[in-house]
Amino acid sequence: MKVAVPTRDGRVDNHFGHCDHYTIYTIEDKQIISREDMPSPQGCGCKSGIANDLQQMGVEVMLAGSMGDGALRKLESCGIKVVRGCMGDIEAVVRGYLTGFILDSGVGCAGHGEDHQCGDHSHTHECAH
Repeated sequence: MKVAVPTRDGRVDNHFGHCDHYTIYTIEDKQIISREDMPSPQGCGCKSGIANDLQQMGVEVMLAGSMGDGALRKLESCGIKVVRGCMGDIEAVVRGYLTGFILDSGVGCAGHGEDHQCGDHSHTHECAH
């Protein structure tokens, strides 16, 4: 299984679509066996092709801080389970998830405000299935 975490400075970036990069963990028997970084496309998560890219890498879970509904739907449509409300050191978050201590908060971004560059969150990208 592969788990992705939006990352900035070794911590979960609270805004999924604007993270510095994604840290991808490969998990076997609830143990971290490898880690790699994937550059962020730097933009709105619901409009970028990041969900498709992560799906093609084999990512099954996204451990995120905050995320808008558009990005959430995009990831879920690509078969990626999203766990929101994560914060802190990325490796500690992954270990907490693997031991069952981290569950989805159910809270997403209510809105980005007028200065956000995303605009319409209904835009979609097709995922490879």
